[in-house]
Amino acid sequence: VAICRQQHPCFQLVFGVSAADDPAIGVVQRLQAEFPDCDIALVIDARIHGRNPKVSNLINLYRAARHDHLVIADSDIAVPPDYLQRLAGPLSDPHVGVVTCLYRGRSVDNVWSRLGAAFIDDWFLPSVRVAHAGGSRRFGFGATIALRRDTLNAVGGFHALANRLADDFWLAELTRQSGWQTVLSEMVVETDVIETSLPALWRHELRWLRTIRSLSAPGFHFMFVTFTWPMLLLGCLLAPLPVVFAIALAGALARCAMAGSPARAVMAPLRDALLLAEWVAALGNGHVHWRGHVMTTIDSPGLPATAEAPGGRPGMSPATMPRALGGSLVASSHPHPQDKTR
Repeated sequence: VAICRQQHPCFQLVFGVSAADDPAIGVVQRLQAEFPDCDIALVIDARIHGRNPKVSNLINLYRAARHDHLVIADSDIAVPPDYLQRLAGPLSDPHVGVVTCLYRGRSVDNVWSRLGAAFIDDWFLPSVRVAHAGGSRRFGFGATIALRRDTLNAVGGFHALANRLADDFWLAELTRQSGWQTVLSEMVVETDVIETSLPALWRHELRWLRTIRSLSAPGFHFMFVTFTWPMLLLGCLLAPLPVVFAIALAGALARCAMAGSPARAVMAPLRDALLLAEWVAALGNGHVHWRGHVMTTIDSPGLPATAEAPGGRPGMSPATMPRALGGSLVASSHPHPQDKTR
């Protein structure tokens, strides 16, 4: 709802699904009825482009976007009223290619959901902050990616991502390779963490970790040093010396402080132990589960963006393609040249 109440003077919301009986259609229709003055478009298109179902959905709904500034956002994020205004500012600089946002986890009332939110807030978000402070700009997050239409077209459009797993990262990476800069917005949005069981949380976080491994294998293989509680325990077991115990105590106190609340601090040892177990599992095969579909972490950017998989095997059909594909397009600011009415 918040995305419909943006302070931006001129914007359009474009939602896309692949099937006419998708339950997400009812949600979009309720938004259209509740906000009749808001420009909301719904695209229903079953065509498949490549092996990434989210990108396939974006290709289908892109034709309905009418403006020159584009924002690609996951379907499960919450944003402030000035979201579009703050994203649009950096795009006025011709040297900027992509603006992206960090996100915090918003859990449901469930221990597994809270552990998932802690993964985002206590590990992922600080890791990006540290990397950014050290000068790294090699990131792009699906929670929000804003860019100009001409930038997207210059890197090959969404079709350039059709056979890539980490499409958000690669969209930003392709713009960097073309000479544009990536800007990390100071704005932090929220994402829903809805896993209510250990298997569901395990699959979700294993997908994240294997995706990270596919993008930066050396960094991934040394990631274990950031799992605080297991590393502190290992250090005490390997060198049970007073100085080591003192360092471990300082590390434990810092980890508890980073958790942000007493409840999160109590949960931190379990959170770090689970992350270590997932990291070990992520060292295995390169397959991930995403909304009922199995994808490989081995990108094949050179493959044609069709529904045909390697070896002549059929790819996804509309019947097997995941529903509610977790991607919406916000078109804002300047109208597309073909649209002279706004």
